[in-house]
Order: sequence, then structure tokens, then C-alpha cells
Amino acid sequence: MKRLSLIVGGTLLLLAGWSFGFEPGWLQQRNLTLAVADWSGPPLTIAVAADFHVGAPHAGLPMLRKVVDQLNAGSPDLILLPGDFVIQGVLGGKAVDPAQIAEEFARLKAPLGVYATLGNHDWWHDGQQVRQALEQKGIRVIENGAIPLPTASGKIWLVGIGDDMSGHARPDQALAAAPADARLIVMMHDPANAPDLPPQTIVAFAGHTHGGQVRLPFFGALITPGRAPREHAYGWIPGAPAPTWVTSGIGTSILPVRFNCPPETITLRLGGKEQA
Repeated sequence: MKRLSLIVGGTLLLLAGWSFGFEPGWLQQRNLTLAVADWSGPPLTIAVAADFHVGAPHAGLPMLRKVVDQLNAGSPDLILLPGDFVIQGVLGGKAVDPAQIAEEFARLKAPLGVYATLGNHDWWHDGQQVRQALEQKGIRVIENGAIPLPTASGKIWLVGIGDDMSGHARPDQALAAAPADARLIVMMHDPANAPDLPPQTIVAFAGHTHGGQVRLPFFGALITPGRAPREHAYGWIPGAPAPTWVTSGIGTSILPVRFNCPPETITLRLGGKEQA
């Protein structure tokens, strides 16, 4: 029994060291492809990162610089940043001014532009301050609206849906800003709004959940914030009306812990069946 206790205790210490000391800073780059049945023209590359929580342990400005470099490395056509740039109350964290965060994002480069939505932590901090800091560095914030993207494959509309948890989500308003027959790319902070997507959505992206931060084998996310079910905490949402990827994000909230759910950036290649 003593030997077993030592083994169990040692294993728990190793898991704690991994989950608090290593995995939260173990940045991954996830490459995805999606075939679109009626796609014409060259493929479109979209880079996505969310839930930066700059100032959380392992997610300070040095991590943000790595994220920006990783997003740029894929030479994306379009970059999307679906919210939560700042922190509140994460254990061991230190708040970073939104202007400093935006200064790093100014290095992002994509011919179709860099776009963002705001997350619940941005609103709880000061949504207008965060928005102003981003837009002063050339990052357009889309809250419950849509803009046309003149891609080489024809005009596609980018829709931004506001944050659900803080009461800023207006999916009907956002979708109504695009023509009824338009093909859409959607970014939203919270996957709770995924069921509202129309079928002409080519692809959608969300964050907010951090993948659960802790994902147990055969169970998945231990905790999921907001209205989205636990099964929608990470990856392609099952049964969604349009392909929707929920990213694990970059930083952490409340506790600086990750297990089986490292931080990630996303690069998605859209194209026809042969191209994807």
C-alpha cells in the first residue's frame, strides 16, 4: 500500500506539473482543410486564433509574439481573431493594457485583412477601449455585422456575431447585414450561437470555451462556460447547420491550467475537393 501510495502521489505530482507548468505554454499549430462542393477558383487560407487572455501565466506578450509569428507563417489570405484579448482575475496573472496587445497584432498581415470580434472578458474590462485599441492598429472589429470579401473565388461575406455571455450577441442582425443568398464565413466568440447559422455558411469559427482547458479521455471538457453544451467545447461541432470549428484558444481563465488541451492557432484551407 505504501508503494502504491507513492506511485499515485508521484503520478499526481507529474500531472500537476505538466498541467500547470508546461502544457499552457505548449503552443500548437493545427492545419485543417475543408472541401466546398461548388468552390471555383484558387483555395482560400484562413488563420484563426482566439482567447488570448494576454497577461495570464504562460500567455504574456512573449506568447503573443509567437502567436503572431505563427499566424503570419502560413501566409493566410484572411486572419480572424474571435475575442477575449484581456484577462480578469486569473490566478497568477497580470493585466496588460489593450494598447500593448494591439501593438503586437499590428504585425499581422493578410491581403483580405485582419478582423476581430469582442469576447466577454473584453466587455467586462471595457469593450470600447479594446475595440479602439485594435482598430487604431488596422484590425477591424465586426460586432453583429457583415462585410464583403472580394476573394479570387468570388464575393464572400464575413459575418461577425457579438458575444453571447455578455449579452452582445445579435445573430439575426449580423446575418441580415449580408445578402440573403450570399455565401458566408462567420466568426463569433461563443459557440452558443452556432445553431443560428444559415446553410449558406461555408465555415464558422468560435472560441470562448478554451476547449474546456481540462479534457479527460473518453469524457471531453470538464467544464464549459456559457450556454453551449459540453460536446461543443472543442473541434468541429457535431450536428451544426454549417461546419463550425471551436478552437482551444491561447490563454487561460480562472486557473492557469491545461490538460489534454494545449493552446493552438488554426490554419484552414478552403477549396474544391481536389484542392482540399
